[in-house]
Amino acid sequence: MSITPERKAELVAKYAIVEGDTGSPEVQVAILTERINNLTSHFKTNKKDNHSRRGLLRMVATRRSLLDYTRGKDEARYKTLIEALGIRR
Repeated sequence: MSITPERKAELVAKYAIVEGDTGSPEVQVAILTERINNLTSHFKTNKKDNHSRRGLLRMVATRRSLLDYTRGKDEARYKTLIEALGIRR
């Protein structure tokens, strides 16, 4: 259910603004999106896993607040990020 260190490094390299950037909202949202997608596929086979579902809802709320922050700072960055990740909003 968690992402591998190699996949996380790929996401950081792809969405980083500068070299070694792990704290920007773009990188954080990309990592959260990957984890959310993994959990969503987990729930297709484990429908009664309510403990993980709570974690999923918390991740979705965190991603939403990061996206709201990015939208408030720079609308263009927000639009390119949601298009690159395939997030509907």
